[in-house]
Amino acid sequence: MGEEATSQAKHVAIIMDGNGRWASAKGLPRAIGHQRGVEAVRKLVRDVGQMGIECLTLYAFSSENWKRPEEEVDDLMNLMRKFIKSDLPEFIANDVRLKIIGDWQGLAPDIVTMLEDALERTAGGKYILAVALNYGSQQEIAAAAARAAAAGEVTADTIAAHLYTADLPPLDLLVRTSGEVRLSNFLLWQSAYAEMVFVDTLWPDFTPDHLQQALDDFAQRERRYGGR
Repeated sequence: MGEEATSQAKHVAIIMDGNGRWASAKGLPRAIGHQRGVEAVRKLVRDVGQMGIECLTLYAFSSENWKRPEEEVDDLMNLMRKFIKSDLPEFIANDVRLKIIGDWQGLAPDIVTMLEDALERTAGGKYILAVALNYGSQQEIAAAAARAAAAGEVTADTIAAHLYTADLPPLDLLVRTSGEVRLSNFLLWQSAYAEMVFVDTLWPDFTPDHLQQALDDFAQRERRYGGR
């Protein structure tokens, strides 16, 4: 495949990193950092449609995050409950369709019920907000390969068809905040030919302007897909 000029990123994924460091730098509890991180999410969701993005995928809680201290995990789960309750009406008003990727059915039963309700009530939305909960990309690929094998054929296409993201647009751009330069078991398969932008900004300080800068950077690149 030859060169392809890049224009507008339709599917953008973000590894939202730096809540804890943001809080520590200000002498605040980590829980406050996570709260400010939610506020950053809220601002982005409001602007997604205006930026021309069709799908925004956010890495909210990984399968490895269970290793964190129990108190921090409890804070994150409670924050999730509050976010769903407070922001669901705004999702509906902003024409946002919620999608959850990962083993989210393994979360607390009340959270699962809240998510099922949110998925149903936002099903008609135009702009997709995909949230990765209890997600690990290696586990996703292994499970997809197993399902492909059970169906009779293991190829790149059949594996892709069994990924959580099978019904989403191809991933164009992956952004990670906080200065870390790694994927941390996030969308490994989907990132095969995605462009990547790594920024030093800690997630609570990340704004729609930062995302627009990443989109502008993306628009200047040429995607070669293995060609010269």
